[in-house]
Parts: sequence; structure tokens; C-alpha cells
Amino acid sequence: MAATVQRGAIGPLVGAIDQGTSSTRFLVFNANTAELLSHHQVELKQKFPKEGWVEQDPKEILQSVYECVEKTCEKLKQLNVDIANIKAVGVSNQRETTVVWDKITGEPLHNAIVWLDLRTQSTVDRLLKRIPGHDKSYLKSRTGLPLSTYFSAVKFRWLLDNVKEVGQAVKEERAKFGTIDSWLIWSLTGGKDGGIHCTDVTNASRTMLFNIHTLEWDAELCKFFDIPMDILPSVRSSSEIYGLMSSGALTGVPISGCLGDQSAALVGQMCFRDGQAKNTYGTGCFLLCNTGQKPAVSEHGLLTTVAYKLGRDKPACYALEGSVAIAGAVVRWLRDNLGFAKSSGEIEMLAAEVGSSYGCYFVPAFSGLYAPYWEPSARGIICGLTQFTNKKHIAYAALEAVCFQTREILDAMNKDCGIPLSQLQVDGGMTNNKILMQLQADILCIPVVKPSMPETTALGAAMAAGAAEGVGVWSLNPDDLTAVTCERFEPQINSEESECRYARWKRAVKKSMGWETSEPHPETAVWRCFLMTGIERHAG
Repeated sequence: MAATVQRGAIGPLVGAIDQGTSSTRFLVFNANTAELLSHHQVELKQKFPKEGWVEQDPKEILQSVYECVEKTCEKLKQLNVDIANIKAVGVSNQRETTVVWDKITGEPLHNAIVWLDLRTQSTVDRLLKRIPGHDKSYLKSRTGLPLSTYFSAVKFRWLLDNVKEVGQAVKEERAKFGTIDSWLIWSLTGGKDGGIHCTDVTNASRTMLFNIHTLEWDAELCKFFDIPMDILPSVRSSSEIYGLMSSGALTGVPISGCLGDQSAALVGQMCFRDGQAKNTYGTGCFLLCNTGQKPAVSEHGLLTTVAYKLGRDKPACYALEGSVAIAGAVVRWLRDNLGFAKSSGEIEMLAAEVGSSYGCYFVPAFSGLYAPYWEPSARGIICGLTQFTNKKHIAYAALEAVCFQTREILDAMNKDCGIPLSQLQVDGGMTNNKILMQLQADILCIPVVKPSMPETTALGAAMAAGAAEGVGVWSLNPDDLTAVTCERFEPQINSEESECRYARWKRAVKKSMGWETSEPHPETAVWRCFLMTGIERHAG
């Protein structure tokens, strides 16, 4: 909630663009107290042109940023806050989502391919055939990542192979490639009129083109994916001045912080020591554990990623990450696709009315399974249904699914780190759901700790921007960081019951696997044709 503002108490302010999969927000913080003063949010459309495809309009994303900045500045003026106090802007963004645009016209050459998108499975399969033993982990020693539809390189490869305009622009040296942060920073700092084409180490580390040890684009990786290096953005630290806002209410204000959303949340939760971890509940669910200045290799299906590099001359820190594709997205799916409710809050109310799934289990593998399985053949299933089951039980099972998926990646994290977490720090929009948080504590059998100010992703981006050399309004010295008040959720069921429910969940997960291949089966096409013929006959 925004703080009540007294004009005389205002010190330097820092803004944060929080560009997520489902919405864009702009938030303004007091650099001295970390208080949130004001914000504005715009929900975004996702496009599903074919089964498994997920796209967004890069221009709509950019316009939503402009709108959020302007509306937030208007709100600050109504609070008698001088927006000249905003000394810097940070960017936090949905990672992996891929944009290619024309540097001459400034226009996107295709919709952004969202991180959840599955169209590139055939591209992944083709690349795997070139790898000895078809080993998905072949590139992991350089990238920290398995070969998967999730990451940006295969999305760009698909665009090169399938979109004529992209191939032509690359050939004519008009194309620029980037993740959402690159598209926003380039556009906000001038676009076709001198915009800065850059990214930070955290976003670069999610492309599969970046060597996480040298912290540079890797020529051999680019050769493997057959992607020209000259269209890639320059790689910068997460905290330095990239350029100045070129238009709008904040013209001339430096953009000086950039972090992929999960890294931003790690910074916002102040997980600066080895072994500190956080779990963010957004469209997906992401558990990150700080492993310090050396990348740790997972033996249990987790990713190795760059956590942050808070200054040009500062060392990079790394994290182990467990990624779950579908968390908040399952609530949105129940709302929008099945019409269970008119708002996401109503889903929580439905679940609260029954307090149990009564043996119903929901595996929302809409985009396959991410960590710890990395199983693209999985698809969503609901099982354990009886005539007693109704939409309230399914709503409850959907919330349980988020918690069970977190349990799976936490188990993997504990095995890799060797020291089990004694509590879980959480953030993200879904943490406002108290039923979910209590369920999470019950299923993990450890306390869940939620900061009273849940906007940690935006806070992390603001901290990086405010701390940048040449801005210097936000201290990251541990002694200067503001203490955070928290709400705790303690486990309320015994561990035997928790383990029993978890074991049944694992059985459901196994049943979700092996549903899909990258090529449609002939009999599937025939069956679909038969169904369509029947539908047309009835329609006629």
C-alpha cells in the first residue's frame, strides 16, 4: 500500500518499471526509507494464436510502460510530491520473452514470443539431434541451462527459420534482438533516434547465448544456434547508468538499474548472503537461492543463473533456480477459460468454502513441466474426480498445485545445497492469498515468511537503480538497509498428512507425462477431422 506523504519528509525518490507477463507497473519508492509512495498498473493481453503458442505485442507492452509512468507521476502530483525528486529509474522484466525489431523504423518484426511458449519444441528436437547422445545438458557447463523451449535462443532461432521479415532484416543488418528489458531500454532512451541497445547479466544469462563464467556472449554458443553476434545487445552490469529517459514526465532521468524479475526479487528480499533464498509467486513460480560468487551446478534439475552484478566493478553473484511455469496463471485460467469466477479473488473464496480438494489433484502442466523434471511432453491433468467434486474443489486443488510444485523445487534445492531451508521467504502477487500461504506452510512443513511490503521485485530494481554510480541515492550497505516487517505462516497439519498428500501429488505428476510429442500423430489428425465433421454436421 502506498505511504501517506508529507511534502517536507520527501527525500530522493527512485522509480521502478515492473514489466511482467500479465501486467506492467510503475512504482516510486523513497530511497531513504524504501517506502512505496505511489504506483499504477495496466493489465496486458496475451495472445494464443495456436495451441501451445503464447505471444504479446511489444508495442502494447511499451505503451503500457508510458501509461504507467505518466499516471504514477500524476498521482504523485496529487500527493504534492515534486517528481523532480525522482533521481533514477530501474527496470525489472519478464525474462526469456524474445523480441526482434527494425532499428531503422523502430517497429517490432513479430509479436514477442513469451517464455511460456511451446512452438519451439521441434526446433529443440532438431538441435538435440546435433548433440552427442541427444543430451539436453550439453550446453549446461557454459550456460547453466538445459536445452529447452523456455530460453531465448531457440525462440530467436524459430523466428529466423519461420518469419520472412525477421530473416530479411537480419540479412540487411536492420534487426535488433533482445529480451523485454532490451526492447524497453532501447525505446525509452530514444529508440531509432539513438536508443541504447543493452541488457544486463541476469537477462543475458537466460538466453543460452551467454557464458556465465566469462560474463560475455559466447561465439561457440552463437555458432551452435546459428545466430549472428552483431545483433545482440551489449551486456552491462545490473546497476549502472545505461541512458536517459527521452520523453514524457521523466525526460532526462537516468535508467540505471536492470534485473530480470526473479533476480530483482532476490535483491528486493535482500538475499545478499550465500544460502539465502526466496520464492516468487507470479504467472509462474520461481525459487532462487544465492550461491555467492561461484556458480553452483545442480544435480537435481535446477538451473544455474546469474543472480546480480551490482556495479561495473562489482563481482557477479550466482543463484540456483527452480522454475515452475504455471502458478498464478492457473488461477487466471480458471477465471478466463473455464469461467469459474469473475475475479482472481473469487477463486480464493471458492477454495475457502470447502477447505479441501477431497482427493482431487490438478497438475497444471500447460507448457510441459519445468524444474525439476524438464519434461516437455507433459500436459495439464485433473484427476481423482468423483460425482462429489465441484468447482470449489478444483479451485482448492489449483492452489494446492502451486504449493506442491514449490515443494518439489524446494526438495531439489535442499538436496543440492545440503542444508535444508528452515523457512521460506516469499513475495509476488499471489502471496496476498492467505489460504495459499497457509497451504504452502502446511505442505512444506516449515514456516512461510511474507514481507509486509510485497512489491519486492520492483523494490529490487529500484535499489539497483538508486545505488548506481552517478546516482548514489540508495545505499546497499547491509547496515543501511531498512529492516523489513514480516507476516509468518506456521505449519498447522502434521508431517504425516503432508507427506501423504505430497505422495499422491507425485503420482498425479507421473500421469501427466508423455501426452505430447513435437509432431502430431496421424491418428490425432484423423480424430480431430472426425470430430470437426461431426460438429459441422450438428451445426448444419
